[in-house]
Amino acid sequence: MPTLIRRPFVFLRHGQSTRNLERRIGGQHDVALTAQGEEEARRARVLLGDIDWSLVVSSPLERARRTAELALGRAPDRLVDGLMERHWGELEGQPIPETIPYMSTPKGGESWDAFVTRIADTLNALLEEADTPLIVGHSGLVRAVRWLTAGSPHGPRSANAVPLWIAPEGRRAWSIAPFDATLARTNGSVGC
Repeated sequence: MPTLIRRPFVFLRHGQSTRNLERRIGGQHDVALTAQGEEEARRARVLLGDIDWSLVVSSPLERARRTAELALGRAPDRLVDGLMERHWGELEGQPIPETIPYMSTPKGGESWDAFVTRIADTLNALLEEADTPLIVGHSGLVRAVRWLTAGSPHGPRSANAVPLWIAPEGRRAWSIAPFDATLARTNGSVGC
């Protein structure tokens, strides 16, 4: 199983998308933000603070790219294909089941192992490149991080357009917590 470089980053899930509103699996379908999703992304700007990020990257899917633009007031530094949501194959566009089959490979889709490896490789490359990057993407990223750091993808779904501080804690543990720009600036954990 791949591992993550033990360096922190800030993660921002996209605002509400049309598929979120419909309670359907978005996967790699390129769907837009709703009006509520655009407003959520604008509110994220306050949550992120006026930090001069060393690197801002986004999934190329419209819902993530547009969230980055609205949350930052500018385009991300670049779009990174490796940050795309998991390809759910024939499940894309279907209603979200009560129990999501993370470990099984959907017909025509991406296996869990391939998805987690893609996310780990992408995050590691970004963590090697920049101190505390801002990464804009999809809820699957948090599930992959949970798998890599705690051995389970289960846990609360990351909220739309609410930044998370994802960081190593101690020798082995990781924390996923709401991001506080004021606290981060005070303790020097993000660039100015």
